[in-house]
Amino acid sequence: MGILDTVKGPQDVKRIDAGDLPRLAEEIRELLVSSCAKTGGHLGPNLGVVELTIALHRVFESPRDPILFDTGHQAYVHKMLTGRAGDFGTLRQEGGLSGYPSQAESEHDLIENSHASTALSYADGLAKAFTVRRETGRTAVAVIGDGALTGGMAWEALNNIAGRKDLPLIIVVNDNGRSYSPTIGGLSNHLASLRMTQKYEDALGFVKENLAKVPVVGAPFYDALHGMKKGIKDIIAPQVMFEDLGLKYVGPIDGHDLEALEAALRRAKGFGGPVIVHVLTRKGQGYSPAENHDEDNFHSPGAFDPVTGEERPKPHSWTNVFSEEIVRLGAERPDIVAITAAMLYPVGLAPFAEAYPDRIYDVGIAEQHALTSAAGLALGGLRPVVALYATFLNRAFDQLLMDVALHRLPVVVTLDRSGVTGDDGASHNGMWDLSILQVIPGLSLAAPRDAVRLRELLREAVAIEGGPSVVRYPKGAVAADIAPIGKIGAMDVLRSGEPDVLLVAVGSMAETCLDAAALLDAQGISATVVDPRWVKPLDEALVPLAAEHKLVVVVEDNGRVGGVGDAVARMLRDADVDVPVRTYGIPQRFLDHAKRPKILAEIGLTGQDLAREITEAVARRSPALEDDPAGQV
Repeated sequence: MGILDTVKGPQDVKRIDAGDLPRLAEEIRELLVSSCAKTGGHLGPNLGVVELTIALHRVFESPRDPILFDTGHQAYVHKMLTGRAGDFGTLRQEGGLSGYPSQAESEHDLIENSHASTALSYADGLAKAFTVRRETGRTAVAVIGDGALTGGMAWEALNNIAGRKDLPLIIVVNDNGRSYSPTIGGLSNHLASLRMTQKYEDALGFVKENLAKVPVVGAPFYDALHGMKKGIKDIIAPQVMFEDLGLKYVGPIDGHDLEALEAALRRAKGFGGPVIVHVLTRKGQGYSPAENHDEDNFHSPGAFDPVTGEERPKPHSWTNVFSEEIVRLGAERPDIVAITAAMLYPVGLAPFAEAYPDRIYDVGIAEQHALTSAAGLALGGLRPVVALYATFLNRAFDQLLMDVALHRLPVVVTLDRSGVTGDDGASHNGMWDLSILQVIPGLSLAAPRDAVRLRELLREAVAIEGGPSVVRYPKGAVAADIAPIGKIGAMDVLRSGEPDVLLVAVGSMAETCLDAAALLDAQGISATVVDPRWVKPLDEALVPLAAEHKLVVVVEDNGRVGGVGDAVARMLRDADVDVPVRTYGIPQRFLDHAKRPKILAEIGLTGQDLAREITEAVARRSPALEDDPAGQV
């Protein structure tokens, strides 16, 4: 039995002899590699926080002292040390452990946090609550990566924490110099300068050790040198910035030295007020393929060979298609610039950056700034393309609405991982964008069904003047090309039928709708299938087409509330077309993690499910539909 097998909770971690802790760290790394090799997951970040997480659980009393991870993808080790190591083979699998903290899994997971730069705000509120309720002896601990400190929300929290000497709050800055890729910006440069003080500490330790051997003068000379420490450190690296904010600063600490970590954290806990503990870690520590991976130190690989680190082959993805086309567009239009929020590789902008290094801007984990900066670029005569994950657009809604759309600026936003994404769970499903974007005046919204349409629609988006445009596409392998058989207005006709059912297929749901139409045909129900391509604004040709049919069905990979289905129903009502409309999409709830096909089957977004529902509706000539012609089902 290994040491990790004996850990059923944080109290067991505290009982382990200090001499056995390196072996515990080794066992944790072995389990991280073997599990992520099978399931994929955030390997690199967790390899880097093994010793830090052990030290946290030896110093603090979770869950009485809540440990909040920002972002939650660095909480795998925390899960192991809170009794979940035995279940780690189920990581990110249906019914298994989540890839992020989960309240359903453990009392030690207080927040289900997986969007960056939020933990300091949670911790600020918790620490204030402890103070108001006079719950002495409790400390809120926020573990935030240096990349997350590029997000404005983290600094809003620091602004509120600053000067509050009574707040029982520890801020652990896990500084590995990287978020996904190397962290950029002024804060990164400042932290880099602080890292240099570690060289000073190392030199001071060397001097102390050797001066002690010098008779008579050695010890007094060292004391004098040590007395100069603060002045020297202020010259070498001005951590005084944090101290001026009213935050005590401890560090930098070697994040892989358990003894130093415990000592620093105990010292910080003893202060009784807000303290920043600056910890230097190495992303991918202890697994050479991750340590030597230049792109992102195995930030979130898919399944891989644990011996060589070689990832399993991946199919050509939607991201690959975007990546190829934006490079071509960049060659044709020198005014195109691209923006990423700390995700150069995940969103496919690395080839663009290599081809046009002066036309790429990585703004850090700062989607709000990304959109308003894009507005400035557009005002300056450029054509910015902002590439995000769909789930992260939520953070920049106000900027897209008031800073871009209000000024009618031609900013293009591409949304990768739209719709059901699966493995990463509720926070990462891109199921909100088709709803929240409907309310933005002057915005054009495209949903390509395949690679050909992604290339076409991206080019059309870049050509739009007088307002923003958005192109959204899902995660994973790109769909097989589906050629249109005709056009109605600007819409593609994918299947023509008698006027029984009109299927409006939104983006990646085209193949599903065609499957449903074929099954309906076998039941004697004829279906026309159209792809609007642009789902905002909807093509006016949809109105007379819908009027020719007995039932309109809209299928979208988005929440059903306020999405394309609602827009179609509203359009027909406004035109006094009384054809019943049924909407099929993602139920308006947070979805558990599972593979995308499994989730789609669970929520009824398969051809077979749709065909059965539509057949029943047609067969019974539903009174509900007759009473409410624009009813949403």
